[in-house]
Amino acid sequence: MNQKSSGSRLTRAGLYLLLTFFGGLTLVPFVWMFCAAIKDKADFFTSRFLPGGDGWLGIAWDRLTHEQFIRLFTELPVGRALLNSVFFASVISLGATLCAAAGGYALSKFHFRGRETITTFILATVVLPGALLLGPGFETLFHLGLVDTFAGVILPGLAPAFGIYLFRQAMINSVPEDILESARLDGCGEFRIFFQIVLPIVRPMISAYLIIVFIATWNSFIQPQIVLQSPERHPLAVAIFSLRGLYGDDYSLIMAGTLVSIAPVMILFLLLQKEFISGLTSGAVKG
Repeated sequence: MNQKSSGSRLTRAGLYLLLTFFGGLTLVPFVWMFCAAIKDKADFFTSRFLPGGDGWLGIAWDRLTHEQFIRLFTELPVGRALLNSVFFASVISLGATLCAAAGGYALSKFHFRGRETITTFILATVVLPGALLLGPGFETLFHLGLVDTFAGVILPGLAPAFGIYLFRQAMINSVPEDILESARLDGCGEFRIFFQIVLPIVRPMISAYLIIVFIATWNSFIQPQIVLQSPERHPLAVAIFSLRGLYGDDYSLIMAGTLVSIAPVMILFLLLQKEFISGLTSGAVKG
């Protein structure tokens, strides 16, 4: 028995060491990016991480600088772009989650003619590459007068086919028909049932999907670049890309902008990772 226990501890320790190694390996690009952001242009190509010198640990601490971060928010429109990204990601993630949950509820719990056809059509649109829809989508926005407007970016993101199908499956597995019938017998309307009964049941899925859409919108680059033609309306991803054209030789500035871009979503995911995992597994078992 002691041998089995000792072997189990050794196996667990080896597994933890392996996970620690790979976890540290995934952090290397972020460490390099942070080091590149606090170096000046002269040290960017001469040192792999931090510049060498006579300081503690052989590092030239006096040559490190935070000038790039100051320039981002004083000389460049990164602050405005950051607010635009927060606005786009917040509005689209909330709106898309609500619309997807409502659509998934209708397809899973209402019986009407053509329901299976609509479900098949929605599922078929999921497999379409997004690049194929850029041309027709831009033409539609042009005829509606929504080019170079916030609405032109927000409205196309409010009806995600993947989200509707995802919530449909989650509600089939998680929302019992008996609860809905009991609520209807008690006189509850469909809107009250949806907001007070259905949404709390699928709350883990809502949290997970909110995170997915928020991160996807935050990192969205092609659609905002095509739809929004005024620089003051650009989100952070497009604004960071523009630094390459204006300051092509200042890679430290570009790395500082990239670090500012990924920091909010990284912090958000770390804070809500339990909700994210719970949401992904909430519909795995039917019952």
